Amino acid sequence: QGKVQKYRFAKTVIYSDHRFAYEDAQKVIEEKKGTYAAELETMNDIALNLRNARYKNGAINFETTEFRFVLDKDGKPTAVIPKVRKDAHKMIEEYMLLANKYVAMHLYTKNDKTPLPYRVHEEPSDEKITEFAETAAEFGYKIDTRSYKAYSKSINEMVAKIEGTMEGDILQPLAIRSMEKAYYTSKKIGHFGLAFDYYAHFTSPIRRYPDLITHRMLQDYLTKKKSFDYGEVEKMASHSSKQEQKATSAERASIKYKQVEYMANFKGEEFDGIISGVTDWGIFVEIVENKCEGMVRLRDMKGDHYNFLPEKKKVVGQRTGKSYSMGQQVRIRVKNTDLAKRNIDFVFVEERHS
Repeated sequence: QGKVQKYRFAKTVIYSDHRFAYEDAQKVIEEKKGTYAAELETMNDIALNLRNARYKNGAINFETTEFRFVLDKDGKPTAVIPKVRKDAHKMIEEYMLLANKYVAMHLYTKNDKTPLPYRVHEEPSDEKITEFAETAAEFGYKIDTRSYKAYSKSINEMVAKIEGTMEGDILQPLAIRSMEKAYYTSKKIGHFGLAFDYYAHFTSPIRRYPDLITHRMLQDYLTKKKSFDYGEVEKMASHSSKQEQKATSAERASIKYKQVEYMANFKGEEFDGIISGVTDWGIFVEIVENKCEGMVRLRDMKGDHYNFLPEKKKVVGQRTGKSYSMGQQVRIRVKNTDLAKRNIDFVFVEERHS
């Protein structure tokens, strides 16, 4: 049923019976035959129960589609393909979440409230909740803002309806932006998005510093050795949060760079897009087939003067009354790309003949 009956922490040596690639494990799960088919099916069933229990407790289900670039021998992008998360990925993720939760819970409750580098996620502000609820309402979805748990539940219900749709590509990122950013701290605050009272990063010590610190503190607990104090942990947690922000910014910049580099091959070509943002200087459009985002600048829109209405999140033509708003499907043409500035400029197709 996905309920932990007992657990223990110890220094151990494991014997690996088999090494699966995610694709191989997924094939066994889908076909219900192959190496360790019964074991994988049981593990997957337990993971599903764990996931459902989290959602019932108020965890939020965000399933955004990520894309990756196919590069040639010179590192130039030749294609953009989606990263598909299937049962095998979700199964391992669920067990990692469980391990992270129980390490944090154990060290806090059994070791005199040990000051771990907790991974915390605070409740969203009332202002952000209200703003997203108003945006979702424009798409026809009611978001319950009476309590945090009601908010989480209604977002999950919305996500289930819009997953895999163009609306989902707009609303899910906006819902994520309505949340507070997760960070590291020595204070046990809890994790709103996961609905966990205890949570720390533990499962990736080879690539994440807070996980390594948690491993060291668990080792100190097992050997009854004095570990880091609050001041030391808070200093490491704060440093890790700052470094994470730098890494996230670098990742976004690299993705945008490759998007611009890729779209430079398609100047003058037309694509279906969806409006992903509106500002007083232009309209952001995300191409449906590859998620590359560019801008239609208001100064490039011919035939009318367009004004930005921030309260309605749209731009409206003074003479024609024609409007462009979030989530609207459009047809665009690639006008220009600027790799140095990481900009992609679009024009609406109908604007060519104005």
